Order: sequence, then C-alpha cells, then structure tokens
Amino acid sequence: QVQLVESGGGWVQPGGSLRLSCAGSRSIFTFVGMAWYRQAPGKERELVASIVGGGTISYGDAVKGRFTISRDRAGNGLYLQMNSLKPEDTAVYYCRGRYGEVDIWGKGTQVTVSS
Repeated sequence: QVQLVESGGGWVQPGGSLRLSCAGSRSIFTFVGMAWYRQAPGKERELVASIVGGGTISYGDAVKGRFTISRDRAGNGLYLQMNSLKPEDTAVYYCRGRYGEVDIWGKGTQVTVSS
C-alpha cells in the first residue's frame, strides 16, 4: 500500500518560518507529480504548490514568493519551506502524490500562525 506521511507542522508567530516534509512508502519519484494542499476551517482545500514531471513547479497566488516546494534528489521526500508566515496561512497542510491513476493523500499536518 502506497502511503504519504507529512511532518513539520506546528505553531509559529507571524513572520516566522516552518519546513514541512512529506515522506512516501516508496520513492517520491514513483509519483507522476506531487503537491502540497491546505485546508483552513470552513474553507475548501486549496493548492499551495506542485511539482510535476522533470521538475515543473507552480504555486498558488497566496503563497508566491514566500513558499518553496522541493524534493530531494534521492527521492526520499517532498518539502515545503514556508517563510514570512501569516495568520491566514493557518490550515492543515496535506501532501498529495499522483501514483498511476490514483491520488494518494497524507493525513495532514497542522500549521498555526498566531501571536
């Protein structure tokens, strides 16, 4: 069974930084594409950042210039570096991988930005 597990969430003050990690039960290079999503209370899940194929990257408008998605060359993990965090970034962050014709989701990690 293919699984994804997120880690690195927590509480941070506005302006702070966090780095999220997503580890797979298989190399992340076995996924066609991978992405980070987030869902705040009462809101729909939204795309934060994605990386597909050979490394084409895209970001949601709300995080451009502040967040960076990456993956390590060994295929061990997907990462999301989050800088200049704002209270509106508070959400559960999910890792998603496209494995063949199936979307695999992690269970999420909570990020809370408040003073």
